[in-house]
Amino acid sequence: MKKIINILGVSAAMLLVFTSCEDWLDMPSESKADSSTVFETVGRAEMAVMGGYSWLHTQELGYQLLMGTDESASTESNSKYNVANYDYTNTSSMLSSTYTNMYKAIEYANVCVKNLPEMSVSDSEKKKVDALLGEALAIRAYAYWNIVRFYGDVPYTNVPTAELATFSSSRVSRDIIYDNCIEDLQRAIELLPWKSEGMVATPERFTKNSAYGILARVALYAAGYSLRWDLNTVPYTQSSLKIAQRSDAARIKELYQIAADACKAVITKGENKLLEDYDQVFRDLGNQQYNAETMLEYGWYSTNGPDVRTGYTNGIPTSGTDNEGLGKGGSQMIAMPTFYFEFEEDDQRRDVSVCNYGLKLSTGNNAYQMNTFAGMGVGKYRINWKKVRGSSDSKRDFNWPILRYSDILLMYAEALNELNNGATSEAKKAVEDVRLRAFRNDAAKVGTIPSDYGDFRDYIIQERKLELSNEGLRKSDLARWGILVDYLTAEKEKLVQLAKREGRYADVDVYRAYKLASTPSFADPTIALPYISMTEQDLVNMGLSEDALTTLHTLNSGSKGALKTNFFEADGKVYFKKEDVPADAKKVEEVEYTILNMFSVNSIKQKGNLCVEDVEGLSANNAWITGKTGVFYGMKKNMVEILPFNTTNIIDVNPGLAGQQHPCY
Repeated sequence: MKKIINILGVSAAMLLVFTSCEDWLDMPSESKADSSTVFETVGRAEMAVMGGYSWLHTQELGYQLLMGTDESASTESNSKYNVANYDYTNTSSMLSSTYTNMYKAIEYANVCVKNLPEMSVSDSEKKKVDALLGEALAIRAYAYWNIVRFYGDVPYTNVPTAELATFSSSRVSRDIIYDNCIEDLQRAIELLPWKSEGMVATPERFTKNSAYGILARVALYAAGYSLRWDLNTVPYTQSSLKIAQRSDAARIKELYQIAADACKAVITKGENKLLEDYDQVFRDLGNQQYNAETMLEYGWYSTNGPDVRTGYTNGIPTSGTDNEGLGKGGSQMIAMPTFYFEFEEDDQRRDVSVCNYGLKLSTGNNAYQMNTFAGMGVGKYRINWKKVRGSSDSKRDFNWPILRYSDILLMYAEALNELNNGATSEAKKAVEDVRLRAFRNDAAKVGTIPSDYGDFRDYIIQERKLELSNEGLRKSDLARWGILVDYLTAEKEKLVQLAKREGRYADVDVYRAYKLASTPSFADPTIALPYISMTEQDLVNMGLSEDALTTLHTLNSGSKGALKTNFFEADGKVYFKKEDVPADAKKVEEVEYTILNMFSVNSIKQKGNLCVEDVEGLSANNAWITGKTGVFYGMKKNMVEILPFNTTNIIDVNPGLAGQQHPCY
């Protein structure tokens, strides 16, 4: 693999965005000179295709560009925090790795697409070469989708760099790029084998199954909304900015049909299915175990792989280090405090997606700590669910879920709703399947699924959040629905309501009590810490001292907001005072519990307390919620729906992009 990277990497790294250096242009192209040897054998050709996969995920996609939605938020106070809150004005240099890495993948794909059909192979090898060509086409389409969904109109090429007459490329309409991606994927589907054919042993590579799924995804984005402006006027003006779909209504309908048909093909084939236990999906990703639900994964294993940091920056909250076991974590985000309450009580996805505990790590003395509402962790990528430490603390060897079967079902439902101006029985059945798994096949808990077009669309928007949270889709999904800024503005208002315990949050627990009955370790079965809900009256009835009550009422201090006390367990029940235990109880045990104020800062990770009022000595208004540089502070409609180019590293070195900066930056 290293040899192939050396052969192809130079042209990949130079493609479009890096250089217009005349000296370099005079040099012979390594990709051109060595393609004849790389594509001499099927084995070498396969290595070239594999080279493209390594660039299909970045740390940005699981970190800066993951945070800043109704799913998760940054806990930092730096440029990454700014990016997560839509302030791109001074931090655009941070937003280039996804852009440049995807072009590296595209260059690998372009070289392979050009050379694979020209290989002289035996009849027995022809099917393998065709499948490799299908993979290269799918890699190219997926990489372009990743660029376009964040940057909109970008430079486009489908030929190797060595064959370009110039490295100067202007923006190309996203509609053209998306249509080309769809053609690539449709061609790939014809060439790729089904998973059941056994030609590909891992979901870390494209099969017909996953190519159909990515085709559906690209088609929905191509049909969706985005921030557009007039590309024919340079420099661009704000007057032409609008959130809109492409102008061709017939093509939009055709795209929805493409998406529906692609999903239907996967569903009908029947090779993929939902796992019974939602947490198993993510335990498998952390342990390189493949299953029938995860259809395409970004394989990340070894210290030499790209530093995407899944399970580290986006893992659960940790403190300390366990040098002989779990190591240390590096979480830089929390679940949005309102997200926990979007789930119904018995939805198994809640405690997987939103982790109610953090890890206090110390060699030989690991312990859990319950999280407050403003300290809940992103729960899908947990280091304690792994069986081994991984390549390093920051490289935990988690695979990234690019495509899951539940996404196929939800995309199918969405496309059918768009095509039929309302939910068909098939659309409702697809969503019902996802919710049935969520409630462990208890149909009574699935609830009523609407049929009206608008209501069903809103239902899908919500269900995608509950099912696919923190898998890298939410921010661009909200953009393609044309609702990003308005939706997140409403989310910020909900956060204030939660802090005030108003409206739907009026009955939210203020206190939870928990005990520590086990310690975290590898292959940890713990999904959520059990707890007992407590009220203010319960505290009064316990006869707590004034000092103890003040400790629990204090939201500002990390040493306050929690109190250790003893409860009494008898015959499977818990009693707050010994005198409350029935006289005929057979076995009474005094057990230490911790009472936690769920609005305090007594948590491993948080962005302040969950409070918007000043109470002397007890709490203070949290500027993260209400301040000028608080959550979503940089959001501006008709601006943040598309990322700005990194001016100094991209536009200035590509004459074709001169004057083509985002008109709002």
